Amino acid sequence: MVFEAPDFDNHELVLFGRDEATGLKAIIAVHDTALGPACGGCRMWPYATEAEAVSDVLRLSRGMSYKNAMAGLPLGGGKSVIIGDSRKDKSDDLFRAFGRVVDSLGGRYIAAEDVGITVADVHTMGQTTRHVAGLSKGDAASGDPSPFTAYGIYLGIKAAVRHKLGADSLKGLRVAVQGLGNVGSNLCRHLAEEGAVLLVSDIHADNVARIVDQYGATSVDPALIHAVEADVFAPCALGAILSERSLPQIKAKVVAGGANNQLATDSVGELVRQAGILYAPDYVINAGGIINVSAEVVQAYDRDAVMQSVERIPHTLTDIFRRADQESRATSAVADQMARERLAAARRPNLAQVAE
Repeated sequence: MVFEAPDFDNHELVLFGRDEATGLKAIIAVHDTALGPACGGCRMWPYATEAEAVSDVLRLSRGMSYKNAMAGLPLGGGKSVIIGDSRKDKSDDLFRAFGRVVDSLGGRYIAAEDVGITVADVHTMGQTTRHVAGLSKGDAASGDPSPFTAYGIYLGIKAAVRHKLGADSLKGLRVAVQGLGNVGSNLCRHLAEEGAVLLVSDIHADNVARIVDQYGATSVDPALIHAVEADVFAPCALGAILSERSLPQIKAKVVAGGANNQLATDSVGELVRQAGILYAPDYVINAGGIINVSAEVVQAYDRDAVMQSVERIPHTLTDIFRRADQESRATSAVADQMARERLAAARRPNLAQVAE
């Protein structure tokens, strides 16, 4: 039962969508709309079980609430997942069917691109709902959010390295990048341009070959990438990479990457701190994409304004790092508290209106 799921966090809505004709099996989770309509990407992944998909969408949607709050966006938190292999199970009919599921919520949830989903797929969803974002066509189209996500992560890595290692440049530093999709590959470009030494892995060999060829990166077994000798570990694949089991194997002093839900459980954040590793909370460092998408949702798209907002990410991270040091607390706990405080403040006016 969803209400009893370990990752259920007073979510406002969890919707299961099914279309027999196309094989669609999808879940939409709306966590919190205190700041505005829920907005978050749609992920397509071959989950082993329905319970695994439910857990992922619940955690991801909560992360979007926190991400949007910390980025100062007028958007709530939501996320969706489609159960399937993005390399084999896609069809236009399937995405149109998913668009109808999104449309049934009347704008309470706005879908965008995420793992396994392209901008073209979002366009196809848009044939049956107007509640999509991250489009490449139209008056307010913002395009693929991945480059903005990657740029924010790059800036966040620099902030973390400065705070933990006292270095103002990434030149010569070894950065292990796990996952070479749209975000990971764009991140590698920024890192290579600054002279970082890249160690990379991905479950798809063609992604690895491309980055090795372009940037002279060293290929690493995906099962070992977290444990290599590196200054920075940048997870840009799926979540839960930081766990009680993996933590003793991590040699990097900074963990800063684009993957969502990098902590297997909230309690791992304190273990990361005790291990002397600086963790950049994922939903803060990877907010560049949703910042870009939000400009399409709430106003006429302005790329310069988007870039200015993305460039505030390292400042937010530095505030978190300093507060965590001062309070001897995990950076994840500090960020969570800050996000919850912002959401609570947004709810108070609503509660006052109800009382009147």
